[in-house]
Parts: sequence; structure tokens; C-alpha cells
Amino acid sequence: SATEITNIQYEQYDPSHRKLRGKAGFSTEDDDAVIFVSYDDALGFCRWLSEKEGKNYRLPTEAEWEYAARAGNSGAYCYGSGEDRLDRYAWYWDNSNDRYQRTGTREPNAWGLRDMHGNVAEWVLDSYVPDAYGKRAGSSVKDPLVIRPGTPHIVRGGSWEDDPDRLRSAARRASTPAWNRQDPQNPKSIWYLTDGGMIGFRVVRPLHIPDVITMH
Repeated sequence: SATEITNIQYEQYDPSHRKLRGKAGFSTEDDDAVIFVSYDDALGFCRWLSEKEGKNYRLPTEAEWEYAARAGNSGAYCYGSGEDRLDRYAWYWDNSNDRYQRTGTREPNAWGLRDMHGNVAEWVLDSYVPDAYGKRAGSSVKDPLVIRPGTPHIVRGGSWEDDPDRLRSAARRASTPAWNRQDPQNPKSIWYLTDGGMIGFRVVRPLHIPDVITMH
């Protein structure tokens, strides 16, 4: 593959978020997934990590995320269809005890990736366009990406507080201002989500470092 996707729902890099997580009653151990993180904060982390390591890290596109989640399986989930085996691969409403869990404790998909279904929902790079997939049906678009400023962004994979239908490999969810409704600031912060305890992210790293304009 020309792109490597990480096996980590990223631990928060900003210590201030640890305080927020503690107040929310969540664990703050090093193998916990990132939560309460905004789209802008996820992009900021990617820029920080890229500069720190001298490589190019970014959020996956929606197409890349689904490709990695399916791991070659065309069913509803990475293992196929039906919910009978979902407990083995995902933390969700039925088994999460109403909180997120440590990463890497469910079975991996066929490509060794864990937590693609459930635990925390994950930001992808694309803007949310309801009919984007329908418009591409039957075409041979390579590396599709939809960016529309001013429109919602997309989270994928479902979370610990979701029912199985939101954990499907193809399930899409648009961001909403409700995820930051308790923020007392005006305008609302772009750096964290006061009501986004189920939102996190993972990153990808292209095999070859692209030029600066492409990275931007």
C-alpha cells in the first residue's frame, strides 16, 4: 500500500485535555484512546507530529479509512455481515459499560488493525456530502477526497455509545455543533469538544513524503 494507517486511536498530546478527561470520569492511562478532540485539533496534531518526526502524517481520507476498516471484506463489518461476532471486534453500547475502553483489547481485522469498529469514532479528512458516494457510483475515481469549507466533517467507525448500525464499515456520520454545546466561549472553541467524549482519531503516513503544496 502507498499509505500506512496506524493501529492507534491516538492518545492526546495536549496535557490540558487530560484534566478535562479526568473531570469527565474517564481514565487517563497511556493506552486510552483520545477523546473530546475536535477536527481542528486532530489536524493540529498531524502538523505537530509531522514537524516532530520529519515525515508526513495526516488524517485518512474517507475512502482510505473504509478501505482499511474493511480489510478486503465486503460485508457490513470487517469479518462479514451479522452482529453475532461484533463483541469480539468492537466496544459499543451493548458491551462498553457506558464508557470507552482501552485500545487494542478487541480482535484485529484481517490486516491487523484494531478498533476500526467502535470504542471512539474517528475523524477523517473529508467534508460531509450526503450523496458523495452515489455520485461516484460506477466511476473509476482514484483517491477520492471531498473538501467543502463551511460544511460538516465526517467521523467513521462508531463509538462506545453507539448501536451496531453505526459501527458498519460504510456508516457515515456528520459533525454537529451539539458536540460543543456546553462550551461557554463565544465563539465556541475549535480545539476541543465539550460533548465529544466519543470522538477521537487515528492518522496515516504516506509511504513517500509528498511535496509541500500537496501536503498543505
